[in-house]
Amino acid sequence: MFGIGDFARLGLVSVRMLRHYDAIGLLRPAHVDPVTGYRSYQAAQLSRLNRVVALKDLGFTLEQVRAILDDEVSTEELHGMVRLRRAELEARISADRARLRGVEARLRAIETEGAMAPADVVVKKVAPARVAELSALAPSYEPESISPVIGPLFGELCARLEAAGVPPAGPSVAYYLPEGDGPVRVHAAFPVSAEPPAGGGLRVVTLPGVETAATVVHHGCMDGVGQTFQALAHWIEENGYRSLSLGREVYLHCPEEEDAWVTELQVEVAPAAVTGPPTSNGTAPS
Repeated sequence: MFGIGDFARLGLVSVRMLRHYDAIGLLRPAHVDPVTGYRSYQAAQLSRLNRVVALKDLGFTLEQVRAILDDEVSTEELHGMVRLRRAELEARISADRARLRGVEARLRAIETEGAMAPADVVVKKVAPARVAELSALAPSYEPESISPVIGPLFGELCARLEAAGVPPAGPSVAYYLPEGDGPVRVHAAFPVSAEPPAGGGLRVVTLPGVETAATVVHHGCMDGVGQTFQALAHWIEENGYRSLSLGREVYLHCPEEEDAWVTELQVEVAPAAVTGPPTSNGTAPS
Protein backbone atom coordinates (compact mmCIF):
# COMPACT_ATOMS: atom_id res chain seq x y z
CA MET A 1 0.00 0.00 0.00
CA PHE A 2 1.07 3.58 -0.68
CA GLY A 3 -0.06 6.70 1.09
CA ILE A 4 -1.73 9.34 -1.02
CA GLY A 5 1.40 11.48 -1.18
CA ASP A 6 3.62 8.61 -2.35
CA PHE A 7 0.99 7.42 -4.83
CA ALA A 8 0.67 10.96 -6.23
CA ARG A 9 4.44 11.12 -6.80
CA LEU A 10 4.48 7.68 -8.46
CA GLY A 11 1.58 8.67 -10.72
CA LEU A 12 2.97 12.15 -11.47
CA VAL A 13 -0.21 13.88 -10.32
CA SER A 14 -1.09 16.13 -7.41
CA VAL A 15 -2.62 15.01 -4.12
CA ARG A 16 -5.41 17.49 -4.74
CA MET A 17 -6.19 15.76 -8.04
CA LEU A 18 -6.32 12.31 -6.39
CA ARG A 19 -8.76 13.65 -3.81
CA HIS A 20 -10.90 15.04 -6.62
CA TYR A 21 -10.88 11.73 -8.47
CA ASP A 22 -11.96 10.02 -5.27
CA ALA A 23 -14.78 12.53 -4.70
CA ILE A 24 -16.28 11.96 -8.13
CA GLY A 25 -15.81 8.19 -8.05
CA LEU A 26 -13.22 8.08 -10.81
CA LEU A 27 -10.38 6.55 -8.77
CA ARG A 28 -11.24 5.33 -5.27
CA PRO A 29 -8.47 4.54 -2.78
CA ALA A 30 -7.90 0.87 -2.10
CA HIS A 31 -8.35 1.60 1.61
CA VAL A 32 -9.51 4.50 3.76
CA ASP A 33 -8.70 4.41 7.47
CA PRO A 34 -12.06 4.67 9.28
CA VAL A 35 -10.54 6.69 12.11
CA THR A 36 -8.08 9.06 10.39
CA GLY A 37 -9.62 9.07 6.90
CA TYR A 38 -6.13 8.44 5.53
CA ARG A 39 -6.23 7.16 1.94
CA SER A 40 -4.05 4.28 0.74
CA TYR A 41 -3.55 3.02 -2.83
CA GLN A 42 -2.21 -0.14 -4.46
CA ALA A 43 0.38 -0.20 -7.24
CA ALA A 44 -2.15 -1.90 -9.49
CA GLN A 45 -4.21 1.30 -9.43
CA LEU A 46 -1.50 3.13 -11.36
CA SER A 47 -2.89 1.45 -14.46
CA ARG A 48 -6.28 3.14 -14.06
CA LEU A 49 -4.61 6.42 -13.13
CA ASN A 50 -2.50 6.33 -16.32
CA ARG A 51 -5.66 5.85 -18.38
CA VAL A 52 -7.46 8.66 -16.58
CA VAL A 53 -4.65 11.13 -17.19
CA ALA A 54 -4.11 10.09 -20.81
CA LEU A 55 -7.78 10.38 -21.71
CA LYS A 56 -8.16 13.67 -19.84
CA ASP A 57 -5.14 15.15 -21.59
CA LEU A 58 -6.63 14.13 -24.92
CA GLY A 59 -9.64 16.33 -24.21
CA PHE A 60 -12.19 13.90 -22.78
CA THR A 61 -14.25 15.23 -19.88
CA LEU A 62 -13.94 13.39 -16.58
CA GLU A 63 -17.49 12.09 -17.02
CA GLN A 64 -16.50 10.67 -20.41
CA VAL A 65 -13.33 9.20 -18.91
CA ARG A 66 -15.31 7.43 -16.20
CA ALA A 67 -17.77 6.02 -18.74
CA ILE A 68 -14.94 4.76 -20.92
CA LEU A 69 -13.10 3.09 -18.05
CA ASP A 70 -16.23 1.66 -16.46
CA ASP A 71 -16.93 -0.10 -19.77
CA GLU A 72 -13.60 -1.89 -19.22
CA VAL A 73 -12.32 -1.06 -22.68
CA SER A 74 -9.38 -3.13 -23.86
CA THR A 75 -5.92 -1.73 -24.43
CA GLU A 76 -6.48 -2.08 -28.17
CA GLU A 77 -9.75 -0.12 -27.97
CA LEU A 78 -8.06 2.51 -25.84
CA HIS A 79 -5.30 2.89 -28.42
CA GLY A 80 -7.99 3.31 -31.08
CA MET A 81 -9.65 6.09 -29.07
CA VAL A 82 -6.29 7.77 -28.56
CA ARG A 83 -5.53 7.62 -32.29
CA LEU A 84 -8.93 9.09 -33.13
CA ARG A 85 -8.61 11.90 -30.63
CA ARG A 86 -5.05 12.57 -31.75
CA ALA A 87 -6.31 12.95 -35.33
CA GLU A 88 -9.03 15.35 -34.14
CA LEU A 89 -6.52 17.43 -32.19
CA GLU A 90 -4.09 17.53 -35.11
CA ALA A 91 -6.90 18.68 -37.41
CA ARG A 92 -7.85 21.38 -34.90
CA ILE A 93 -4.22 22.52 -34.63
CA SER A 94 -3.96 22.60 -38.42
CA ALA A 95 -7.15 24.68 -38.65
CA ASP A 96 -5.89 27.06 -35.95
CA ARG A 97 -2.59 27.48 -37.78
CA ALA A 98 -4.44 28.19 -41.03
CA ARG A 99 -6.61 30.73 -39.22
CA LEU A 100 -3.50 32.38 -37.77
CA ARG A 101 -1.92 32.55 -41.22
CA GLY A 102 -5.13 34.14 -42.48
CA VAL A 103 -5.00 36.78 -39.74
CA GLU A 104 -1.36 37.52 -40.56
CA ALA A 105 -2.26 37.85 -44.25
CA ARG A 106 -5.06 40.29 -43.36
CA LEU A 107 -2.64 42.36 -41.31
CA ARG A 108 -0.19 42.46 -44.21
CA ALA A 109 -3.02 43.56 -46.49
CA ILE A 110 -3.88 46.38 -44.09
CA GLU A 111 -0.24 47.46 -43.93
CA THR A 112 0.18 47.55 -47.72
CA GLU A 113 -3.22 48.77 -48.90
CA GLY A 114 -2.92 50.52 -52.24
CA ALA A 115 0.81 49.83 -52.48
CA MET A 116 0.72 47.93 -55.78
CA ALA A 117 2.17 49.94 -58.66
CA PRO A 118 0.18 50.12 -61.94
CA ALA A 119 3.03 48.37 -63.77
CA ASP A 120 2.37 45.20 -61.74
CA VAL A 121 -0.95 44.65 -63.53
CA VAL A 122 -1.14 43.45 -67.12
CA VAL A 123 -4.37 43.71 -69.12
CA LYS A 124 -4.48 40.99 -71.75
CA LYS A 125 -6.62 38.55 -73.71
CA VAL A 126 -6.81 34.98 -72.42
CA ALA A 127 -7.32 32.17 -74.94
CA PRO A 128 -9.88 29.38 -74.44
CA ALA A 129 -8.52 26.25 -72.78
CA ARG A 130 -9.66 22.65 -72.90
CA VAL A 131 -9.25 21.18 -69.42
CA ALA A 132 -9.90 18.05 -67.40
CA GLU A 133 -11.30 18.99 -64.03
CA LEU A 134 -12.77 17.92 -60.73
CA SER A 135 -14.90 20.10 -58.47
CA ALA A 136 -16.23 20.17 -54.93
CA LEU A 137 -18.20 22.52 -52.72
CA ALA A 138 -16.54 24.73 -50.09
CA PRO A 139 -18.61 26.41 -47.34
CA SER A 140 -17.31 29.87 -48.25
CA TYR A 141 -14.59 31.75 -50.11
CA GLU A 142 -12.50 32.16 -46.95
CA PRO A 143 -9.00 30.60 -47.14
CA GLU A 144 -9.70 28.19 -44.29
CA SER A 145 -12.68 26.88 -46.30
CA ILE A 146 -10.94 26.75 -49.69
CA SER A 147 -7.60 25.19 -48.68
CA PRO A 148 -8.98 21.87 -47.32
CA VAL A 149 -10.96 21.45 -50.55
CA ILE A 150 -8.61 22.52 -53.32
CA GLY A 151 -5.56 20.56 -52.14
CA PRO A 152 -7.25 17.14 -52.17
CA LEU A 153 -8.98 18.02 -55.47
CA PHE A 154 -5.67 18.57 -57.22
CA GLY A 155 -4.21 15.44 -55.62
CA GLU A 156 -7.10 13.33 -56.89
CA LEU A 157 -7.02 15.00 -60.30
CA CYS A 158 -3.31 14.24 -60.75
CA ALA A 159 -3.89 10.62 -59.73
CA ARG A 160 -6.74 10.18 -62.20
CA LEU A 161 -4.83 11.79 -65.06
CA GLU A 162 -1.85 9.54 -64.37
CA ALA A 163 -4.08 6.46 -64.22
CA ALA A 164 -5.66 7.48 -67.55
CA GLY A 165 -2.26 8.04 -69.15
CA VAL A 166 -3.11 11.66 -69.97
CA PRO A 167 -0.31 14.15 -69.22
CA PRO A 168 -1.20 17.76 -68.41
CA ALA A 169 -0.65 20.11 -71.33
CA GLY A 170 0.02 23.21 -69.22
CA PRO A 171 -0.03 24.66 -65.71
CA SER A 172 -2.91 23.86 -63.40
CA VAL A 173 -5.86 26.22 -63.05
CA ALA A 174 -8.34 26.87 -60.27
CA TYR A 175 -11.54 28.83 -60.56
CA TYR A 176 -14.55 29.40 -58.35
CA LEU A 177 -18.28 29.70 -58.93
CA PRO A 178 -20.60 30.95 -56.16
CA GLU A 179 -23.64 28.85 -55.31
CA GLY A 180 -26.10 31.05 -53.47
CA ASP A 181 -25.05 33.43 -50.73
CA GLY A 182 -22.39 31.25 -49.08
CA PRO A 183 -21.10 28.06 -50.70
CA VAL A 184 -18.54 28.19 -53.50
CA ARG A 185 -17.96 25.54 -56.16
CA VAL A 186 -14.19 24.96 -56.31
CA HIS A 187 -12.83 23.74 -59.66
CA ALA A 188 -9.36 22.20 -60.03
CA ALA A 189 -8.25 21.77 -63.64
CA PHE A 190 -5.36 20.87 -65.94
CA PRO A 191 -5.21 21.69 -69.65
CA VAL A 192 -5.19 18.48 -71.72
CA SER A 193 -4.50 17.78 -75.38
CA ALA A 194 -5.58 14.12 -75.37
CA GLU A 195 -9.04 12.75 -74.66
CA PRO A 196 -9.19 10.84 -71.35
CA PRO A 197 -10.76 7.39 -71.69
CA ALA A 198 -14.36 7.00 -70.61
CA GLY A 199 -14.99 5.88 -67.05
CA GLY A 200 -11.97 7.65 -65.59
CA GLY A 201 -14.08 10.03 -63.53
CA LEU A 202 -12.78 13.11 -65.33
CA ARG A 203 -14.93 15.93 -66.66
CA VAL A 204 -13.55 17.63 -69.77
CA VAL A 205 -14.73 21.19 -70.36
CA THR A 206 -13.68 24.22 -72.33
CA LEU A 207 -12.88 27.30 -70.30
CA PRO A 208 -14.02 30.21 -72.48
CA GLY A 209 -11.51 32.78 -73.55
CA VAL A 210 -11.48 36.18 -71.85
CA GLU A 211 -11.46 39.24 -74.06
CA THR A 212 -10.11 41.53 -71.33
CA ALA A 213 -8.44 40.16 -68.20
CA ALA A 214 -6.63 42.14 -65.54
CA THR A 215 -3.79 39.89 -64.45
CA VAL A 216 -1.08 40.03 -61.82
CA VAL A 217 1.53 37.54 -60.65
CA HIS A 218 1.44 36.48 -57.00
CA HIS A 219 4.73 35.25 -55.54
CA GLY A 220 4.72 32.97 -52.52
CA CYS A 221 2.35 30.87 -50.47
CA MET A 222 -1.35 31.06 -51.31
CA ASP A 223 -2.10 32.06 -47.72
CA GLY A 224 -1.22 35.59 -48.79
CA VAL A 225 -3.08 35.61 -52.10
CA GLY A 226 -5.91 37.69 -50.63
CA GLN A 227 -3.53 40.62 -50.28
CA THR A 228 -2.64 40.41 -53.99
CA PHE A 229 -6.29 40.05 -55.02
CA GLN A 230 -7.22 43.11 -52.97
CA ALA A 231 -4.43 45.15 -54.52
CA LEU A 232 -5.68 44.04 -57.94
CA ALA A 233 -9.21 45.09 -56.98
CA HIS A 234 -7.94 48.59 -56.16
CA TRP A 235 -6.17 48.77 -59.52
CA ILE A 236 -9.30 47.63 -61.38
CA GLU A 237 -11.45 50.32 -59.78
CA GLU A 238 -8.86 53.09 -60.05
CA ASN A 239 -8.36 52.40 -63.76
CA GLY A 240 -12.01 52.57 -64.78
CA TYR A 241 -12.84 48.85 -64.88
CA ARG A 242 -15.25 46.58 -63.06
CA SER A 243 -14.79 42.86 -62.42
CA LEU A 244 -17.03 40.25 -64.00
CA SER A 245 -15.93 37.14 -62.08
CA LEU A 246 -14.24 35.78 -58.97
CA GLY A 247 -11.17 35.20 -61.12
CA ARG A 248 -8.90 32.31 -62.04
CA GLU A 249 -5.63 31.18 -60.53
CA VAL A 250 -3.00 29.78 -62.90
CA TYR A 251 -0.24 27.98 -61.00
CA LEU A 252 2.85 28.72 -63.07
CA HIS A 253 5.42 27.25 -60.70
CA CYS A 254 4.63 25.03 -57.71
CA PRO A 255 7.73 23.57 -56.03
CA GLU A 256 7.54 21.81 -52.67
CA GLU A 257 8.51 25.03 -50.90
CA GLU A 258 5.27 27.02 -51.07
CA ASP A 259 7.04 30.32 -50.48
CA ALA A 260 8.56 29.88 -53.96
CA TRP A 261 5.21 29.42 -55.75
CA VAL A 262 4.39 31.65 -58.71
CA THR A 263 0.69 32.13 -59.49
CA GLU A 264 -0.99 34.31 -62.08
CA LEU A 265 -4.31 35.79 -60.98
CA GLN A 266 -6.76 36.55 -63.79
CA VAL A 267 -9.92 38.60 -63.36
CA GLU A 268 -12.24 39.28 -66.29
CA VAL A 269 -12.98 43.00 -66.48
CA ALA A 270 -14.97 45.45 -68.55
CA PRO A 271 -15.14 49.25 -68.62
CA ALA A 272 -17.08 50.45 -65.61
CA ALA A 273 -19.80 52.05 -67.76
CA VAL A 274 -20.49 48.83 -69.70
CA THR A 275 -22.85 46.18 -68.36
CA GLY A 276 -22.93 42.56 -69.36
CA PRO A 277 -22.89 39.00 -67.99
CA PRO A 278 -19.60 37.42 -66.88
CA THR A 279 -18.17 34.76 -69.18
CA SER A 280 -14.72 33.78 -67.98
CA ASN A 281 -15.73 31.17 -65.44
CA GLY A 282 -18.52 29.58 -67.40
CA THR A 283 -17.62 26.32 -69.09
CA ALA A 284 -18.83 24.50 -72.15
CA PRO A 285 -18.83 20.67 -72.11
CA SER A 286 -16.32 19.30 -74.56
